Amino acid sequence: MPKQKTHRASVKRFKKTATGKLKRSHSERSHRFHGKTKKQRRQHKQATTVHSSDMKRISQMMDTYK
Repeated sequence: MPKQKTHRASVKRFKKTATGKLKRSHSERSHRFHGKTKKQRRQHKQATTVHSSDMKRISQMMDTYK
């Protein structure tokens, strides 16, 4: 059986934290800011963690990445 390859796009989008959680950035941060409030723009600067229901799937895609 062949080895599972690392999903390279996932490695570029997510980072593992020291406690084993996955950190991600918010979407809708590159353009069209005139339709968003200042609060939205400010809060989307901060990184957040991946939802628990997606953790297993994303972890498997990043499996061989250490």
